Amino acid sequence: MTEKKDPKRQLLGKIAKARGKQFESRIDDSFAYYAQKGFAIIEKTPEPMHPTKNLGNGKFIAYYEKQAQPDYKGTIKGGRTVMFEAKFTAADRMEQSRVLQSQQDYMDRHQALGARCFVIAGFSSGMVYCVPWDIWKTMKDHFGRKYVTEADLEKYQVQTAWNGTLLLLN
Repeated sequence: MTEKKDPKRQLLGKIAKARGKQFESRIDDSFAYYAQKGFAIIEKTPEPMHPTKNLGNGKFIAYYEKQAQPDYKGTIKGGRTVMFEAKFTAADRMEQSRVLQSQQDYMDRHQALGARCFVIAGFSSGMVYCVPWDIWKTMKDHFGRKYVTEADLEKYQVQTAWNGTLLLLN
């Protein structure tokens, strides 16, 4: 006998996924604007996938070849490297563990070389926060626990320009 799925949970899952895609689209649009204006070139890091079977119509079966890297990498005008890991939640808090160990190690190595590294945290309220990597990775020291709420991140709130661009590079 198969277990029945809860329609309410399925709907909430679909809504959260759609909001997550909208969040990522806001980030992509903002970085496209920065590139157009010559402020920065910041691109989405492609997932390291290896297709194993072509199912046709653009569908395939694949596996991840290597561990995940931060979501966005690039260079801002003047030559500084930047990296962003983007996380969205429909919950009232965001767990530190949402950034995988491989991503943490990657950010640490690049920050040690002078890169500016951040976690872009989006909540279902529509608010976006740009948390410096040093704050995120030492969350317990700063907030007393290994998760954050929007109230905790107030000082990292990202402003939105008149055209909808997230001002992530201020």
